[in-house]
Amino acid sequence: MNPFLTKLWRQCVVAANFFRSPEEKVALERGLRGRDEAAKLADADCSIISFGKSGRTWLRVMISGFYQAKHGLSESQMIVFDNLHRKNEAIPRIFFSHDNYLKDVTGNLDSKKDYYGKKVILLARHPGDVAVSQFFQWQHRMRPRKMLINDYPPRNEAMSIYDFVVGERAGLPKIIGFMNLWAQEAKAVGDVLLVRYEDMKVEPEETLRRVLEFIGTPGTDEQIKKAVAYSSFENMKKMEEKRTFWLSGSRMVPKDRKNPHSFKVRRGKVGGFRDYFDETEEAAIEKMIGENLSSYFGYDAQAASTPNGSKTESQES
Repeated sequence: MNPFLTKLWRQCVVAANFFRSPEEKVALERGLRGRDEAAKLADADCSIISFGKSGRTWLRVMISGFYQAKHGLSESQMIVFDNLHRKNEAIPRIFFSHDNYLKDVTGNLDSKKDYYGKKVILLARHPGDVAVSQFFQWQHRMRPRKMLINDYPPRNEAMSIYDFVVGERAGLPKIIGFMNLWAQEAKAVGDVLLVRYEDMKVEPEETLRRVLEFIGTPGTDEQIKKAVAYSSFENMKKMEEKRTFWLSGSRMVPKDRKNPHSFKVRRGKVGGFRDYFDETEEAAIEKMIGENLSSYFGYDAQAASTPNGSKTESQES
């Protein structure tokens, strides 16, 4: 189903149940979203799973650029599950998810049984950078309804960036919990490729090559170079300003052109979370991550971490 029609249908169903309690309406909407996720997962050739603000849109644009180059598609075509597959059956159906709602339908809260036997790319980013990026998403881009159904704090609540980042509802505890469950279940899922945001920056062509080979659609050096150039920070910024992907929903549309924090492609500094905190706050954040995050991801308490621990500029989405 067309994503616009899916969204409209979901809104109509929720509106038709206006008489229900707020809690019942939230459960209803999460269930509708969960059933949509379940249907896509069943049909998908591969899934790309990440916590929000881990670079999923950047990877999506990179993959889209590759299929554009390989199959001669328009540069305004962003992959959204099966839309490119319908144009060319050689292009796989890729399920992009933050893994928020499926468990509401299946009841698999403490495992990833829904993904057992599936091909999964697990996209990770240092939790400190994820949490800070989540803060700006919450402040400047997140719709009130999305806050409600995902239990974010109300935006009018007085909250500093530090309180948000260390808070239970949307900060590090939630991010680390998500990552740790995936780390715990990766072996049971079986066919999992771990891709780190930081590695996408340091070795974009090699990282994309690994992703494409895992998906089962390898490409030439020239196609991969074109895809990486297409998904560069500068080009993504231009495409967002021009609303190139407006047909793909709001994922690459700024909320306020005058406010740089409202752009999807915002700052993307690896290790940049440290710029927002004093030494005491930074130490507390590092301690929380170091003591709780699984070693599966290769992050340590001292580096928000490219392979050499350096800080670099990159896309953020």
